[in-house]
Amino acid sequence: MAIRIIVDSSADMEEDYAAAHGITIIPMTITFGTEEFSEGVDISRTEFFERLIESDELPRTSQIPPMVFQDLFQEAVAAGDTVVCITLSSHISGTYQSACIAAAPFKESVFVVDSENATVGERILAERAWALRDEGLSAADIAYCLDQEKKDIRLVAALDGLEYLRRGGRISGAAAAIGGLLSIKPVVGVVDGKVVVLGKARGSKASRSMVFEEIEKAGGIDFTRPVWVAYSGLSDKIGRKYIADSLAIAADEGIIESPDAVELPLTLVGAVIGTHVGPDGVAFAFFARG
Repeated sequence: MAIRIIVDSSADMEEDYAAAHGITIIPMTITFGTEEFSEGVDISRTEFFERLIESDELPRTSQIPPMVFQDLFQEAVAAGDTVVCITLSSHISGTYQSACIAAAPFKESVFVVDSENATVGERILAERAWALRDEGLSAADIAYCLDQEKKDIRLVAALDGLEYLRRGGRISGAAAAIGGLLSIKPVVGVVDGKVVVLGKARGSKASRSMVFEEIEKAGGIDFTRPVWVAYSGLSDKIGRKYIADSLAIAADEGIIESPDAVELPLTLVGAVIGTHVGPDGVAFAFFARG
């Protein structure tokens, strides 16, 4: 009997990485105008940002319907396997509710976990799931541990500007216009499963400082558990700059021996969060140190 780990595509996990670690990714649907795409299947993350930058309208993302989960759960249970399913925050999408509806007939075999996070914040919880599976825990125990450990996850992101927040209806046009004139760079995070604005910095340097301040407020990064950095857009230059700076800070504070002692992985944000933050953003997802 095996333990299957399932995530939705908003975890921003590469297909080859998922396959190598025995994780199944369920794609979410992205709609540009009248065109529908399955994320990671019909459209890559790079292609998504190419379209996003060129489009006058924001795309729409759709929650995964219960029947998609049900088919996968049914197949797993029929094979004698158990399932741990990790979803995008229930405060952001109805996907968690869909998974719960589908799991209802399989209460002893299928365990659904609301990550209460997004993008790489959801991803690092999924990575903990396979690590716990490798330690020999049952599906029920893995789900219990994830529900406890997710409280330690922090996601902090710096955005390039306010335009995509305006287009998504999160701020007014006037606020976005003034912010543009002042070179305002918002810093956002996931708090209690919701995306919130943590602060607004004037210029890129101040924005980067605010991100590191938020990481410090959380108690710093626990490098013994998964850590990911994600960037949005068509260039990873900003993400790599943040990685270099964060490792230098960690070395200065004695958290790691040197900037070369730890490798922080970098990936591209997907459609669910990318729609609302736009290009040229960067996010840290980590477990806070106790």
